[in-house]
Amino acid sequence: MNTIPNPTQRLVSLDVYRGLTMFLLVAEASLVYDALLELFPEGHALHGIFIQFTHHEWNGLMFWDLIQPFFMFIVGVAMPFSLNKRLAISEDRTKVTLHILKRCLLLFLFGTGLHCIYSGELVFELWNVLTQLSFTVLITYFLLTKGWKVQLAVSLGLLALTEILYRAYNPEVPFEHGTNFGNSIDQLMMGKINRGGWVAINAIPTAAHTIWGAICGNLLLSQKPNSEKIKTFVIAGLIGLVVGFGLDLAGITPIVKRISTTAFVFASGGWALLALAFFYWFVDVKNNKGWAFTFLIVGMNSIFIYLFAETLGRWMNKTIGIFTTGFLGWMGFGEHGLALVTAFATLAAMWGLCYFLYRKGIFFRI
Repeated sequence: MNTIPNPTQRLVSLDVYRGLTMFLLVAEASLVYDALLELFPEGHALHGIFIQFTHHEWNGLMFWDLIQPFFMFIVGVAMPFSLNKRLAISEDRTKVTLHILKRCLLLFLFGTGLHCIYSGELVFELWNVLTQLSFTVLITYFLLTKGWKVQLAVSLGLLALTEILYRAYNPEVPFEHGTNFGNSIDQLMMGKINRGGWVAINAIPTAAHTIWGAICGNLLLSQKPNSEKIKTFVIAGLIGLVVGFGLDLAGITPIVKRISTTAFVFASGGWALLALAFFYWFVDVKNNKGWAFTFLIVGMNSIFIYLFAETLGRWMNKTIGIFTTGFLGWMGFGEHGLALVTAFATLAAMWGLCYFLYRKGIFFRI
């Protein structure tokens, strides 16, 4: 069966993909992964599994390094659907453009505002995913009506530009923390560099994730058979993995998520494409939608729950911990066990908030 998506309808698989990604982010804000790593420290048989929910220190790839690229990619996939929906309800292109500009401004302000909350004071820092998303969405929007060849060429051009800038700035060691091109730009724009190695110009290479997502979104809206769409996603994903890991293994460009090297963008983009292929096949083509509700409602308020979790997640964990510790402490739960129960209770509370908004038909849009 080859069902052609209606230009104004939502793909359930896309909402599930987005929702699962956001659910994992909310779990981090609920301190679930911190609690698991404390309960299963280094040397424990399960430590190797839960360490995957942390970022790699530099050269390498953990599962958690894929979450941000997944998010950037999903936004791109949704953009052709969103554009068609707005045009279908009689909004002209000028109004849509103004909406996109407003949305990008809000994303930028939310992203910079989160850094102020993290720091507890007014700061100007551009390392948050939302500030970078404001850039990638804008670039992708102006490419939406171009053919996939133009979109792909621009994305590859941005990656080539990134490679050239890093190598030209420090030919000897272009990708070392503290001495790379991204650090120099951060010093110029913000007067500081990030201790963890994150750089603001990650917005340039990771724009490829959003552009590739838009290419996939246009393909999903096409009249091509489902089997051909899935085949294209799988082949493209495998190419991304081969190029990304090939560059790293050959010693040409390392996979470094913190500065979004080209090798990292290709490798993580490959996984994003394969994940899309799986969700589209399993959820929409095979019509396995019953299990998806848990993640679906999180994806429907993705930006809201991300901001809520990032600003209030730790406070909720501390508050809920008063009750979990009070009621369960006498039962013999250890410190780490109580921390894990509290973290999952916090996650459940934030999921419950998403459920409440869903039942009330409240969906925050920017």
